[in-house]
Amino acid sequence: MEKTFVEMKLFQVKPDRLEQFETMIEEMSANQLKCEGCKSLKYFKRFYTIDGIEPGEPPRELTKIVKCVKYYSFWEFDTNENYGRAIKVFFDNYNKDLQKLLIAPFDINLGYSV
Repeated sequence: MEKTFVEMKLFQVKPDRLEQFETMIEEMSANQLKCEGCKSLKYFKRFYTIDGIEPGEPPRELTKIVKCVKYYSFWEFDTNENYGRAIKVFFDNYNKDLQKLLIAPFDINLGYSV
């Protein structure tokens, strides 16, 4: 299996800013996928939990918003050098507007795939 450099972000979006955030995802992802060395990009919204269920049962759907709605992104690159160039462009183009939609700065985790 090929080792790739991976970034995972957690976005905690204000409940009254969901539509704006999802619109922004469309623009961001179109540009992120064009970055040199980008292998893949996925965003997802947290809809389910396994809290309070028995093993083997399907996950339980979330029914109310408490403080924020969590979104995650998974961005994969061939090298960490290409990632470094891409994240600079991401911050330059989107960070200021993104921060207005979030309850806290987004969390970034980085590493190589295993």
